[in-house]
Amino acid sequence: MTSCNNTKEQLSEIHGVQLKIDTALYEVDSINSYVEPYRNRINQVLDSSLAYAPTSLLLDDGKRNTSLGNLIADIVLEETAPVFKSRTGEKLDFVVLNRGGLRSIISSGNVTARNAYEVMPFENYISIVRLNGTLVRELINFLVMAKREHPIAGIQIILDKKGALDSVNIDGSPFDESRSYYIATSDYLVQGGAEVGFFKNVDSVISTDYLLRNAIIDHFKKVDTLRTSVDDRFIQLD
Repeated sequence: MTSCNNTKEQLSEIHGVQLKIDTALYEVDSINSYVEPYRNRINQVLDSSLAYAPTSLLLDDGKRNTSLGNLIADIVLEETAPVFKSRTGEKLDFVVLNRGGLRSIISSGNVTARNAYEVMPFENYISIVRLNGTLVRELINFLVMAKREHPIAGIQIILDKKGALDSVNIDGSPFDESRSYYIATSDYLVQGGAEVGFFKNVDSVISTDYLLRNAIIDHFKKVDTLRTSVDDRFIQLD
């Protein structure tokens, strides 16, 4: 009987063929008809208006912070803080994301779930890291030296005229290097993604099981109008 045969089959060869995608390929009507209602439903959900942007939200309209970066960081802070509080009883202090994770702007007009997928196409989750004061200072120094406008929220960094660190406030209070802070970010960065150097060392990591993109969509559903701009959360004095 076959079920009694204990002989293990061994893979002997693997063949690969490259299939060109060109005009020689054509749609199969039966498959297209089968997929069409699902495609139409997905497009209907993705293109339904969730909010409104009076002005275009950009990634290059500020020297140290940008309108779209500020919006996304603020959303992560606002949507994640209650989740983190309910699970741990702790307060989320601030947010740091990476500029490279935002892949599109939001043009003025109606805002949809498709916009959220365009801005954040990756399946990245929000993680909370706990850093002691020394590690937070290292993170701040990294942001100061960075050549890109990494989105932040809940923290204000001010540089003097020469570009040196002047002051740091977290949640409205001066940075206290003797304590630890909870920081929301992308699990991609916690895992060392892109080698951006954000979180080389952490005290602990807490997963929220909350997709970054879902936080954005949840926020779009709550508000009528997206109001954000370049502000003073990260500036260099004149």
